[in-house]
Amino acid sequence: MGKIIAVANQKGGVGKTTTAINLAASLAALEYRTLLVDADPQANATSGLGFDPASITTSIYECMVEDVKIQDIVLNSPNVEFLDLIPSHIDLVGAEVEMINVPNREEKMREALAPIKDVYDFIIIDCSPSLGLITVNSLTAADSVVIPVQCEYFALEGLGKLLNTIKIIQSRLNPELSIEGILLTMYDVRLRLSNQVVEEVKTHFQQMVFDTIIPRNVKLSESPSFGIPAILHDAESKGAMSYLNLAREIAEKNSVALAK
Repeated sequence: MGKIIAVANQKGGVGKTTTAINLAASLAALEYRTLLVDADPQANATSGLGFDPASITTSIYECMVEDVKIQDIVLNSPNVEFLDLIPSHIDLVGAEVEMINVPNREEKMREALAPIKDVYDFIIIDCSPSLGLITVNSLTAADSVVIPVQCEYFALEGLGKLLNTIKIIQSRLNPELSIEGILLTMYDVRLRLSNQVVEEVKTHFQQMVFDTIIPRNVKLSESPSFGIPAILHDAESKGAMSYLNLAREIAEKNSVALAK
């Protein structure tokens, strides 16, 4: 049975979509059957894998709002073997309003993903940068959550609110939800501030923090403009290697669970 991992942080600009794309691609590079679910109306994960969001006619929106079968909208990555995509579309912005009176509206994504969960080793969900209904749906569907935290001054701002939201979802909607780990991103070894943030996060959260730290890297910034993950743009770049190490860390952590 596959593991569903949500990549979530309501704070924008922390490397959430970059993490979702490159983690999914790296897991696929390790030959794990991987599905990337774009649950952000901005559809950056969709374009980051080489698809034009404007040409998408059926997306995760239709699965959640109109009960379209999710297996009918899976897109195969043109560049990465073992990697598939459930695309997003700007229409997803309206989903929260349209679902307001829908029974069990927080569980629509879990219901949508259920038929294909066993097809994949890992399902990575790129959440929207908010704590709205779509993100609640993503966390309710997930087995665990990766929390990207930027190595800058406001790194811990809002983290408490996200952890509180996770606790609420654990108590009311998804008792099996766990924290896969806190991922430090945009690390610059030259800056004292980056090192201070790393020390502070590791002191507060200890074993919850991944060993892998994602550096600031030009190749990570460039690759979305080419519609490919960093591992294809420059496999030997520090950014690509770091996400490959993260994928190995997550795969090793879940090897026992996947074997079941």
